[in-house]
Amino acid sequence: MTATDVPTSSTPAVSARTAAHIEATERYAAHNYHPLPVVLAEGDGAWVVDVDGKRYLDCLAGYSALNFGHSNERLVAVAREQLGKLTLTSRAFFNDKLSGFAEALCRLTGKDMILPMNSGAEAVETAIKVSRKWGYEVKGVPAGQATIITMEGNFHGRTTTIVSFSDDEVATSGYAPFTTGFRGVKYGDIEAVASAIDETTVAVLFEPIQGEGGVVMPPEGFLRDLRALCTERNVLMVADEIQSGLARSGRTFACDHEDVVPDIYIMGKALGGGIYPVSAIAADREVMDVITPGSHGSTFGGNPLAAAIGTEVVAMLEEGTFQARSTEIGAQLEAGFGPLIGKGLSDVRVRGAWAGIDIDPSLMSGRQMSEALMARGILAKDTHGSTVRFAPPLVASDDDIAGLVTAVTEILTAARS
Repeated sequence: MTATDVPTSSTPAVSARTAAHIEATERYAAHNYHPLPVVLAEGDGAWVVDVDGKRYLDCLAGYSALNFGHSNERLVAVAREQLGKLTLTSRAFFNDKLSGFAEALCRLTGKDMILPMNSGAEAVETAIKVSRKWGYEVKGVPAGQATIITMEGNFHGRTTTIVSFSDDEVATSGYAPFTTGFRGVKYGDIEAVASAIDETTVAVLFEPIQGEGGVVMPPEGFLRDLRALCTERNVLMVADEIQSGLARSGRTFACDHEDVVPDIYIMGKALGGGIYPVSAIAADREVMDVITPGSHGSTFGGNPLAAAIGTEVVAMLEEGTFQARSTEIGAQLEAGFGPLIGKGLSDVRVRGAWAGIDIDPSLMSGRQMSEALMARGILAKDTHGSTVRFAPPLVASDDDIAGLVTAVTEILTAARS
């Protein structure tokens, strides 16, 4: 089979019921995504069911928001109980769930304080604000001059400030003017980071693993070197663990792979168990004390429902079983995908239950691979042309992962024949 024989990315044939849902969504909802033509209605564990009753193995897991699987019994029970009691107070008042959540998340991160928000992008924005304020009030950077070092190929969200330091043209086109105060350097290049730091630098913002880029990891030792550099130069090390954290990489945080503790953790996605938007940053008191009443906030941040779910998520992570299962899945993915290098794949990157595969572009695009997998009952998502990411829920079985590997192998074999 040649590249021209592979099905195109035009919408595959779908049922009338599926087509009706897609047509209504496309008519009334803005086209800020390009979904695969499947309409999901139910989910349980690692599997989802569409409106026609067809089952699919979910190998995206809500971009790692569903680390604990769909409809996780423990999280659903906690959410149901809290829904019948109290869901929102605003931070104008205390609520009886936030204290326990804050204490639990501080225990998990080893930090003194947290600042709860909702979406991941809000948590990144919060980390940026805290870093700048710390730079002015603690480090002594002249007013209005704070700079933050960012990494090429990053993805931290889509707010105007965040896309200001993105190098993705699709994310930035048409949204200028952008927020200043950021300096981009090559991801994983410690010398480039060192050269970019000056007296105005307040933080280095980075992803321990770049998920949107296709599970891209920095060179071994980069995180340790970055920790040492930030300490030496009095710069905050700010780790965006929104996708990489909370057991996805096989450890509680991806930074744990090099025994590194950043000054600020940024968390989201799986912190809400795939049930509710929950995000937060965690830092020690010297950093977090720059936040004072009225200087930052969120109506829903730290609400009782979010806090109840987040507390249970921490309890599940403290047991260690999800981290262990992630490591097991990673070993299976690596053993399955590794032999495909040179046989349809040009590269494979695996860290825990997170894999990125680069497909030979002469065979097919990442979108075409995703569509071929969908036809076989597996849901995944492409990125950057010929790359596909896999992030199955950590409750996926060995048979589930074996089925994924078999499907990718068979699709590539057919394409090469």
